[in-house]
Amino acid sequence: MTTLDVVLWGVLPYVTCAVLVGGTLWRYRYDKFGWTTRSSQLYESRLLRIGSPLFHFGLLVVIVGHVIGLLIPKSWTDAAGLSQEGYHLQALLLGTIAGISTLVGIGILIYRRRTTGPVFMATTKNDKLMYVVLVAAIVAGLATTLLGASGGDEHNYRLTVSPWFRSLFVLQPDIEAMSRAGIAFHLHTLIGMALSAVWPFTRLVHAFTAPLQYLFRPYIVYRSRESGTASRAPRRGWDRV
Repeated sequence: MTTLDVVLWGVLPYVTCAVLVGGTLWRYRYDKFGWTTRSSQLYESRLLRIGSPLFHFGLLVVIVGHVIGLLIPKSWTDAAGLSQEGYHLQALLLGTIAGISTLVGIGILIYRRRTTGPVFMATTKNDKLMYVVLVAAIVAGLATTLLGASGGDEHNYRLTVSPWFRSLFVLQPDIEAMSRAGIAFHLHTLIGMALSAVWPFTRLVHAFTAPLQYLFRPYIVYRSRESGTASRAPRRGWDRV
């Protein structure tokens, strides 16, 4: 265990967490009107209807996979009767499908953003940086998924990355465990921390807001102003409220 290991796996995670929490609170305090995805559906919807579900549903499965892989100890799945081979097989199948779906989805969204003029004009420098880091995180995640299924203690993140990640919550980081992980897992973790650090300053911040009121509000009805499309003839005077 070197000084660099201490900095990367013992200090940097807490710095990243401080930036994530502090940046989110700052954004909410001083930029409430900017707390949005800046929807561009009015400018282009065909590619959005394809890319957005692929990205979001794929990302949801990826997040669930990370929660299971990082927070649930290996001893628990062993006690439940799930063998190491079975765990890696389902992780490989679901992780690969979800990772490819997320990557294809973000690829479509980036292509749409770059080729649709008004959408590209609404893209900030922070968002451009976010797309680079996000794609790098997805690609690195796919690589670690394939390596994790190949076997070997070096590629078994449940013996290295997972114990280190859980140890962060008790403020006793297991730096030695993380230092034993392979270079691909180191790279994926560093990219993940970079993504967390830029998260509050990009459109990704909308993920922290759950629009629960959408479940209960009435639908918004759009009506055309073209002649002959009105549902009833216009009347003079005021309508009753």
